[in-house]
Amino acid sequence: MKDRPAMTDSRPIFPPFDIDSALAQVQAAEDTWNTRDPRQVALAYTEDSAWRNRDALVTGREEITEFLTNKWEHELDYVLRKSLWGFRDNRMAVRFQYEWHNAEGQWFRSYGNELWEFADNGLMRRREASINDLPINEEDRRYFGPRTDSERGPGHDLPLA
Repeated sequence: MKDRPAMTDSRPIFPPFDIDSALAQVQAAEDTWNTRDPRQVALAYTEDSAWRNRDALVTGREEITEFLTNKWEHELDYVLRKSLWGFRDNRMAVRFQYEWHNAEGQWFRSYGNELWEFADNGLMRRREASINDLPINEEDRRYFGPRTDSERGPGHDLPLA
């Protein structure tokens, strides 16, 4: 087994991934994003991580933190679900849905796909996200907070629509 970097510069789920570590990585990402703490989320990415999020290009932890701060000032009461689509070596494809409302109280469900590439230290070095927003009524919401223990693991995939 190759030497791993210090924990301050790494994450404990290292590539190459197997099914168990890939599922754990996706759940860890979901849990971290659901904190809505831009600084905490940014620590899961390399110092020079490159993102495409919708039409925004973001590079590095400082820009990631700024981007997420702005995002969560607009996307209020954000709550996210992620699902592994596939993986190979140090790359993953992930589906996600999240719900949020704007300042006017309109709720949305945002659907998307992400492509992830990880460095050897377990930090994500590249993230590409395509996202579409669908207005929903508040009574049509599915997600009301982070997953409970009973919602984790097999059998809890995301519905198509």
